[in-house]
Amino acid sequence: MKVLFVCLGNICRSPAAEGVFRTVAGAEHDIDSAGTADWHVGKPPYGPMREAASARGIDLSDLRARQVSGSDFDRFDLIIGMDGSNLADIERLRPTGSATPVHLFTDYAPQSGMSEVPDPYYTRDFDGALDLIEACADGLARALAER
Repeated sequence: MKVLFVCLGNICRSPAAEGVFRTVAGAEHDIDSAGTADWHVGKPPYGPMREAASARGIDLSDLRARQVSGSDFDRFDLIIGMDGSNLADIERLRPTGSATPVHLFTDYAPQSGMSEVPDPYYTRDFDGALDLIEACADGLARALAER
């Protein structure tokens, strides 16, 4: 299964989701992340997010931001957005006839009571974001295992 995680800038939530899901799901899935905006293309994940992830044993240091594109609908089997704005931006890129599923990450952790993964770049709650990302990643791994 090829899974793409998407947030706004690809420096906090989506690279964290990529790193966490690689840890949870292992090598059986092809995993990547991207942002809807191009502000940080080529840059590593945001320092405070890298530090918070590293404290949990998740290494994000090799990741670099890129922008999501219409061709990602052909490359990936599932695209996961972190919030409703991300989903709307992703859907605007959807090529005609593409049936690639696009879901909110929090769909995989309904017990969290959260409808979106808050952006820690603005909230400054990197640990809280990682807690939610880990819950969502566990739920996604279970959902993919049941397929």
